[in-house]
Amino acid sequence: MTEFSAPKGVPDYFPPDSAQFVAVRSSLLGAARRAGYGDIELPVFEDTALFARGVGESTDVVSKEMYTFADRGDRSVTLRPEGTAGVVRAVIEHGLDRGALPVKLCYAGPFFRYERPQAGRYRQLQQVGVEAIGVDDPALDAEVIAVADAGFRSLGLDGFRLEITSLGDETCRPQYRELLQEFLLGLDLDDDTRRRAQINPLRVLDDKRPEVRAMTAGAPVLLDHLSGGAKQHFDTVLAHLDAIGVPYVVNPRMVRGLDYYTKTTFEFVHDGLGAQSGIGGGGRYDGLMRQLGGQDLSGIGFGLGVDRTLLALRAEGKSVGESARCDVFCVPLSEAAKLRLAVLAAQLRSSGIRVDMAYGDRGLKGAMRAADRSGARVALVLGDRDIEAGTAGVKDLATGEQVSVPLDSVVGEVVSRFAG
Repeated sequence: MTEFSAPKGVPDYFPPDSAQFVAVRSSLLGAARRAGYGDIELPVFEDTALFARGVGESTDVVSKEMYTFADRGDRSVTLRPEGTAGVVRAVIEHGLDRGALPVKLCYAGPFFRYERPQAGRYRQLQQVGVEAIGVDDPALDAEVIAVADAGFRSLGLDGFRLEITSLGDETCRPQYRELLQEFLLGLDLDDDTRRRAQINPLRVLDDKRPEVRAMTAGAPVLLDHLSGGAKQHFDTVLAHLDAIGVPYVVNPRMVRGLDYYTKTTFEFVHDGLGAQSGIGGGGRYDGLMRQLGGQDLSGIGFGLGVDRTLLALRAEGKSVGESARCDVFCVPLSEAAKLRLAVLAAQLRSSGIRVDMAYGDRGLKGAMRAADRSGARVALVLGDRDIEAGTAGVKDLATGEQVSVPLDSVVGEVVSRFAG
């Protein structure tokens, strides 16, 4: 057993799996960029109060799952458990909301939650997210959802479904909250769940325990109590999704695990993942900016799980991304040859050719075995006699054919073989 290993619930990605990981992340980000979302890079830790206020103190994320610690200045900081609060903080701090609206941003990176690790549930999870801030328009909701859908489909993923609902607005939510609270407090709930029902009854509907889900099966449904404005907003979102061609299923009992969601709320689900079936989700957060000290502007966004999307692709038997295999493998037979090939390798890499080289004293047979394992199409073989003759051996590793090429023509010869 090695002396050190990765912390529990923190995956390592290395070749060839890392190529697929990068491909998933790039495809999901690419869908956002094609829709006009600009990249934002955020700190991986923030003031703890940002998440307590933004995400909600009654949520499991804040009360049970955050990595929180005091820094050397005795300030309470937290490794980011989600992306939206940090983006909204940055928008407010840097005045991005004072320009053209909506502010459309995308990001990718690690997020941290202290959960019980299992397949698809990690303590360091990788996500791609988008946020569109400043406009309360159901057409924008539909665009955000369509971007996520397009990202998944660009990977060839097709065994997923979009579940969508509305969590109402400030007009209907208080009335529904009272109705739900009355229902929940009439149940035989444990003390902790009863406390949550008093603080934020919607959190109880998000409880994953089978016994709690069974008791709350008959709870009143928010979709049946929407205000006129919230219903019109939701109907318009669905109409836009229909027009765009994004299929969906209305799930009236969906409750996301973050307190800031209002109106449109959605989740992408893949049944090939078992219990951890959610591969992404998001929603509208109309009061979050004001809550964090900014203007009273609305927003909508999502977070898509890169780890789970990769697992979903594997569940469908699909693979994406090129491994880090090379195009050309250099085989030096002497120290002088190694120096000459290092120069040629640099020139080829500048031309966009992927080049690797045999290092150490492997001998010709060992170096050629390494060339075959590398996946390269071409090997450059060079020894002292070749240097004296002013040539290098260019070998096609598929056919075994080798030709001698003048050293000053090697780059052009190799580039021509990969042209087109």
